[in-house]
Amino acid sequence: MPINNAALPVHIGIIMDGNGRWAKQRNLPRTNGHKEGLTVAKNIVREAAALGVKYVTLYTFSTENWKRAQEEVGFLMNLIRNHLRAEFEFYKENGIRIQHIGDLDGLPQDVQQEIKNAIAETAHFEGTTVILAINYGARNEIYRGIKKLADSGTLDSFTESDFNKYLDVPQMPDVDLLIRTGGELRLSNFLLWQAAYAELVFTDTLWPDYNIDEFKKHIELFQKRTRRFGGVLTE
Repeated sequence: MPINNAALPVHIGIIMDGNGRWAKQRNLPRTNGHKEGLTVAKNIVREAAALGVKYVTLYTFSTENWKRAQEEVGFLMNLIRNHLRAEFEFYKENGIRIQHIGDLDGLPQDVQQEIKNAIAETAHFEGTTVILAINYGARNEIYRGIKKLADSGTLDSFTESDFNKYLDVPQMPDVDLLIRTGGELRLSNFLLWQAAYAELVFTDTLWPDYNIDEFKKHIELFQKRTRRFGGVLTE
């Protein structure tokens, strides 16, 4: 079944898992897997923009990833910093607007600045919004949101729908389709609030081997599912 462009998921979240294992299988440093993973991310984002997907959130670096070896963490920070600095023409060509989700204050100052620059320089683009989850954990986002809510003094009039404005990207719609590569069957603290009714797709494909054909198949799979959001379909 070809993709129905009139029924695209508005928001796709992707857990890009398997870079390290991909490199290990080839007797390469883990950093090679991250480099290859960046190329794949660009390909998928380009395709999402061409299809007309409005939002894509990429799980780039979690709050738990600081536990990894210092060399790998340093490499990832450099990769993020240099990628944001060098990819403006890519964003411009594809009409991509950059947003960030995560604890910005917990990142190195130069990485914080590159994120802020990318957000400012792409703010006027009107195509796909790519949300980079960097130093991100869903529990941490919810915790920080609760602190903002408490500081606002509006607890008495607070409703569930109001809580979105205290999250990192208030205008972000809920996730429709959540894809995880790498064979693991868990959410790993990713968009727990926003993905409450997401359709989940898990694939054994390691992220550096993920491609546009599989991405399209996952969108087709999403379009075959019946979404009830806790309700019951009537005849």
